[in-house]
Formats: sequence, structure tokens, C-alpha cells
Amino acid sequence: MNVKHLIESRISANRFDTGRALSDADISELVRMATLAPSAYNFQNWKFIAVRTPQAKERLKAVAFAQQKVADAPVTFIIVGTLAAHEGLSQALKPSVDAGIMPQKVADVWVGMAQDTHPGNPQLQRDEALRSGSLAAMTMMLAAEGMGLASSAMSGFDAAGVKREFKLGEADVPVMLLSIGYAAAGNWPQKVRKPLREVMEFA
Repeated sequence: MNVKHLIESRISANRFDTGRALSDADISELVRMATLAPSAYNFQNWKFIAVRTPQAKERLKAVAFAQQKVADAPVTFIIVGTLAAHEGLSQALKPSVDAGIMPQKVADVWVGMAQDTHPGNPQLQRDEALRSGSLAAMTMMLAAEGMGLASSAMSGFDAAGVKREFKLGEADVPVMLLSIGYAAAGNWPQKVRKPLREVMEFA
């Protein structure tokens, strides 16, 4: 399917087929595709926790306002953005330098720019963590659609509870939950969007 079709056919699923699982390879491929999303400076300031065992699902469901799709979907990802991404930027850029994609001088400039702006600026660090996590989640949703899967992004969860239950660190920010699996009957089609005249302007 082309990208236009993927975007136009994607729905937010609430009902998942509990009889169809996802393989480790499928789950890994979803994460691999998500990591192809853009991030500032190529920070790659994200983590993905694949919640799939019955026990882990129950722990997540308890801190996600008892949303049943967490239990029904074969996997729910905790999309995590990470703070202080500037501290690992040099290492994150090294593979691109080694591959000849980016000159070392450019990488050094980027590291210097991030070091000038991010330390001591917790708001910027959090903003970047949320932006990167959200871009990765949207990329994963489209990847899922392309694999014949349905997805559901959730902001309804207790962030402190998620951090506690899944032992996240101080630098970890739960961005959203993302359930993925095969759709069951009874899901709504894509909901109608506002007309362009209400949301778009030319400048």
C-alpha cells in the first residue's frame, strides 16, 4: 500500500482479535520501523517497551485506567522519550560518521550546538523527548497499518504508575501507550476530520 492509502485507511482501534498473536519478529520489525522516525540532531531519544505477557498486561492495564484493549491486543508499547539526550549525541552520530554519511566536523558542530542549548534547560529536554516519542509512535502506527495491523494510541494512563511498574529511570518520560494487533469486528471507521478551511491557512 502507498503512504496515502495507509494514512487514509488507518483507524484508532478499540477492539482487537484476542486469538491472533504477533511474533517476536513482527514486534521487532515494528520497533525497527519506528526508529526510522526523525529526531532533533538525530538524538534518537526514545525507548520502546513491548508489553505482551498476561502478567505485564495486567500491570499496565491497572495504570491505564483499566482500558481493556491493553489486555486484548497482543502487544502494547510504552513509548518512552528520554531526557538529557545531548549527553549521548556523539555516540548516536558515530555510526553515520563511520558510514561516511556525515563528516566528523558536522557531527562535532551538532554536538556543540546541543551542548550549548540543552544542559540546564529541562523544558527543552522534555519537549524534545515528547516530540521524538510522538514521531516514533506515528511512524510505528503507519508501519503497523502497512503490515495489516490495527493500532490505538493512548494518552490515558498514570505516568507515575507506568514508571513505577516498569522500572523507568529519572530520564525516562512515558509519552504514550500504543496497542497493536489484528482488528476485531466492531471498530469504528476513521472519524470525520474538520474541513481544511478551519485548520489551514496560507502565509
